[in-house]
Amino acid sequence: MENYNLIDGHVIPQVGFGTYKLNGASGVHAIVNALNNGYRVLDTAYNYENEGTVGKAMQQSHVSRDQIIVTSKLPGRYHSYEQAARTIQESIYRLGVEYIDLYLIHWPNPKQGLYVEAWKALIEAQKMGLVKSIGVCNFLPEHLETLEKETGVLPAVNQIELHPYFNQKDAIKYHEEKGIITEAWSPLGRASEVIHDKNIEQIAEKYNKTIPQIILKWHVQNGVVPIPKSTSNARQIQNLDIFDFYLESEDLHTIDNLTKSDGRLKDQDPAEYEEF
Repeated sequence: MENYNLIDGHVIPQVGFGTYKLNGASGVHAIVNALNNGYRVLDTAYNYENEGTVGKAMQQSHVSRDQIIVTSKLPGRYHSYEQAARTIQESIYRLGVEYIDLYLIHWPNPKQGLYVEAWKALIEAQKMGLVKSIGVCNFLPEHLETLEKETGVLPAVNQIELHPYFNQKDAIKYHEEKGIITEAWSPLGRASEVIHDKNIEQIAEKYNKTIPQIILKWHVQNGVVPIPKSTSNARQIQNLDIFDFYLESEDLHTIDNLTKSDGRLKDQDPAEYEEF
């Protein structure tokens, strides 16, 4: 597994580990396993209510802190500058760390209209050394352009919904032009019908891999960082075992063509959706 270079000089591995709904002792166990199995990006959020679990797993793991890239996210209800600044500090305390490697605005919440204010708080937190890299989630090009216009600072990362039924090709292209790394949440489609797709199943048989492995490899070959989640030790290992083969262009195109105009899993359109 290689690293991508972020526009701020830091790096991020090609695959991360999602922690949504991993809480308590069982969550700690799953995350420790993930670290031991080779994952180095841990993706959490204030609203996941498990930053303490992630922090405890980091403490219990034998992986040194400087090798772990821990990500957290700012909830919509704290987009004002002062609230955002305090929430970043609170996340650091909950995680039990001195700094957060990657901090993201969870949703733009355009109706609320405070995401630029929140972004300015992230910029200041980065200057203070509280966070190393800053980015966003679910931002559309229009939101990214507003950030650049108002602050002159672009996000290092934009984490968006992305899977074979919603391939976000235009967003990936736009991010590449701006030097922004694309991360994918729900890369396997939240265990929906995506992972039972007959077209992907045929490709999996061709390479003697599983459907999730094919999907994750598709992400990686598109320059996207997928963040799969699994509590199963075997599946955690399996999800990283994707660097010994390459999908041929015809297979990439087959998966690309599965996308749907209404492919969002829960109809969470960032132009309208509000998260608090």
